[in-house]
Amino acid sequence: MNAQPKRRTAAENGENGWGIDSGLSILIGNGEDLGPIVRHAFEAGKPEALMHQLRSIVKKKEVEIEELCKLHYEDFILAVDELRGVLVDADELKGMLTNENLRLQDVASSLLLKLEELLELYSTKKNVTEAVRKLKVCVQVSILCHKCNKHISEGKFVPALKILDALEKDFLLNVPLRTFQKVIEKQIPAIKAHIEKKVCSEFNEWLVQIRSMSRNIGQLAIGQAASTRQRDEEMRARQREAEEQSRSGLAECVYSLDIDQLDDESVLEFNLTPVYRAHHIHTCLGVEDKFREYYYKNRLMQLNLDLEISTAQPFLESHQPFFAQIAGFFIVEDRVLRTAGGLLSDSQVETIWDMALVNMTSILENQFTRVDNASHLLLIKDFVTLLCSTLKHYGYRLTPLLEVLDSTRDKYHELLLNECRKQVTNILANDSYQQMVIRKEYEYKMNVVAFNLQTSDIMPAFPYVASFSSSVPDICRIVRSFINDSVSYLSYGGHMNFYDAVKKYVDKLLIDVLNGILLDLIHGGTLGASQAMQTAANISVLERACDLFLWQVAQHCGVPVRLFDRPHAGLAAKSVLKDSQNASYNALLSLVNSKLDEFLLLMNNVNWIADDPPQNVSEYMNEISIYLDTLMSTAQQILPLEALYMLSISALSHVSDSIVAAFLNENVKRFTASAVMGIDNDLKLLEVFSEERYESTGLCDLNKSRSLKDCLVEPRQLINLLLSNQPENFMNPVIREKHYGALDYKKVANICEKFKDSPDRLFGSLSSRNTRPNARKKSMDTLKKRLKDFN
Repeated sequence: MNAQPKRRTAAENGENGWGIDSGLSILIGNGEDLGPIVRHAFEAGKPEALMHQLRSIVKKKEVEIEELCKLHYEDFILAVDELRGVLVDADELKGMLTNENLRLQDVASSLLLKLEELLELYSTKKNVTEAVRKLKVCVQVSILCHKCNKHISEGKFVPALKILDALEKDFLLNVPLRTFQKVIEKQIPAIKAHIEKKVCSEFNEWLVQIRSMSRNIGQLAIGQAASTRQRDEEMRARQREAEEQSRSGLAECVYSLDIDQLDDESVLEFNLTPVYRAHHIHTCLGVEDKFREYYYKNRLMQLNLDLEISTAQPFLESHQPFFAQIAGFFIVEDRVLRTAGGLLSDSQVETIWDMALVNMTSILENQFTRVDNASHLLLIKDFVTLLCSTLKHYGYRLTPLLEVLDSTRDKYHELLLNECRKQVTNILANDSYQQMVIRKEYEYKMNVVAFNLQTSDIMPAFPYVASFSSSVPDICRIVRSFINDSVSYLSYGGHMNFYDAVKKYVDKLLIDVLNGILLDLIHGGTLGASQAMQTAANISVLERACDLFLWQVAQHCGVPVRLFDRPHAGLAAKSVLKDSQNASYNALLSLVNSKLDEFLLLMNNVNWIADDPPQNVSEYMNEISIYLDTLMSTAQQILPLEALYMLSISALSHVSDSIVAAFLNENVKRFTASAVMGIDNDLKLLEVFSEERYESTGLCDLNKSRSLKDCLVEPRQLINLLLSNQPENFMNPVIREKHYGALDYKKVANICEKFKDSPDRLFGSLSSRNTRPNARKKSMDTLKKRLKDFN
């Protein structure tokens, strides 16, 4: 027991005796890679030392092996002897097993032969016993065969199958004559095959017939869905009317229950007797699964044919028969599922429906990408929603179809907006931009009352001149048609509340289409002043019509009036049109000012150094007064008072600024008092015109702080200053605030510098006032000096 530790100690001591590095010995003992050590030895140039150590390790291991063999050589010899003994015993056991197997086979063979003989004898005894019994049933079997033949000839296959089943189960094995039995055995499969063939023939005829009927079945069912939808719409319309009457207190609400409903099952009649008969007979034949597979396979083939769209005609023309055929197919399948006693399973119907659903959605997505007409898209979508409404009654899953329809919502409205854009553009291009004259009451109701454009509930006298042109009711009709089309598209698509969507698209029509076209027209530079005036009036009317459009949206969507009457519930287009109306007013003002500038160019003909004042009003002022009279008369009929006031103020202010600018014109180097008197006469004419128009047009009723005459205060104060006996009073703050408050120091200084008339001419015409000319000239010179000092 103590020998082994002593050897280990000796071995350990031997390592040092062999001159072996302990680290290298440990690495080899652990089985680690010696590559790094070898590489290091060669890189250091000392491979001989490493080789020496490796040889020492080898010698050491050889010594250990030799010692181990010496120590255990006796155990090795004993183990080998025992192993040889085991091999001898195994050979003996194998021989014994082989001998026993041979003996067992010999004994069993004889017993098997005896068993076969015993069974044969038993069979013979049994056959003899059965022969007596079978002879007694021969007559009964013959009678049953006769009855079976009779039933088959009469087409009564079920009783015949019962007889065959009885023969097969109860009598066939008891037939006494072998030949007779073989004949019966041979004929039973033939008769069953004959019955199966006849039934399958009837079923195949039914397949052909039901496929031809499926389209009519689908069309009838979809027609019933359309009738139901129509009744629902009429009922909702009556409800809305009753609500409106109740809200206004005009009438009492009368509610009624409409029970005139059609029973779908009573109308959709089709014959399934061949299916029931074939299914029952195949069940009796024991091949029910075969017939199920046959039915499913053939109907699936028919469905695949139905799902192929026709390329001979456009989808717009073929979509109704296409979807009606599919609807009819699945209506029949639903009836078969519910009444055919397990011929179809729910999973099978769901499988073929899912396949049809995938095909229909793919076809719709493909066809919708090709449609470029909004009305065509609406027709297809409307029929598909009727299809969904029809099949929903039978419990089919329709979400993917409705999602496809919903995905085309933006495209449909984009197409609809493009069509409306073309219509609005054509209407405005062909508009006369003149007030619409209505001569008949029905025209008034059709063009004014229908869109709530009347200013009074009292029927006017005819002919009636509206404030808008003929394009306004035409545009209102387009918007109304857009609302109807939008509601029609968004209805019955799975969305219960589509009021916000319709409202959004109506805003898009009014803002992106109508307002965009109006702005292009306003900024296009093609309108005259009268056309711009009529355009502004039209926009004002369209802005008021936005409330009607919103009411129409709410009415078609079934939204109560109280919801859209709330603040901030209106159309965003109303404020946008208001901005466009302001833009049209600005364009009108620009056109009017441009026209006035043409007349004001005639001021170049004024003789600024005349010796005598002119006897008549200047030509330019006559033209301006005539133009302003015509302009305000036209605007009074078309524009509201606020707009008329703004237009008048702008025009007169522009004339006022132009008169003052004429004195400051660089081309006017000098002017005389006579020229000032001429301008004074012109200004008096314009002041009289302003006062008369301010009263006659009713602008005075607006109670504005600034009258039309107030627009001319600057040139009036300037002329009064130039014709004053004491112009130097301008420098008196009290007098200046009272009489010259609108004048600017710098302008007055520049104008007075040009006022250089000779003393005898400057005040010669004012001698009747008993004022010395020299005093007036002195006062003007004083004013000039003080203004120069002030500046």
